[in-house]
Amino acid sequence: MSPAHIIEIQSNQDIEFIDITAQVRDFVRAARCQEGMLLIFAPHTTAGVTINENADPDVRYDIAEFFKRLLPGQKYFQHAEGNSPAHILSSLVSASETVIIESGEPLLGVWQGIFFCEFDGPRRRRVHLKIIPG
Repeated sequence: MSPAHIIEIQSNQDIEFIDITAQVRDFVRAARCQEGMLLIFAPHTTAGVTINENADPDVRYDIAEFFKRLLPGQKYFQHAEGNSPAHILSSLVSASETVIIESGEPLLGVWQGIFFCEFDGPRRRRVHLKIIPG
């Protein structure tokens, strides 16, 4: 059976990108898997997971601000909860990412980080990690 893990997250804003790279890296190292695939999955309909630049925090800010402006107002949405923009953003970003594990590490570019994407916060969330050994 391949290792699995859950990361617990508390978001603090309506739209927020939370860097989970260190937690993911720690899980892969602890699993001692040298080669394989890592599945990263957010089981939420108003959240997601993405890989993007983590060297400059302004990138996260800029993406969040763009998303806030992408779906302004909700007058034409029918969903009773009033969070249709969060559902749409979740679909655009995706609920999961797959990362190659090489030499016991997640294979990421020099500037890349893994982010949990909150679109309906603040909330308590979870991200599931699953290794498929190769």
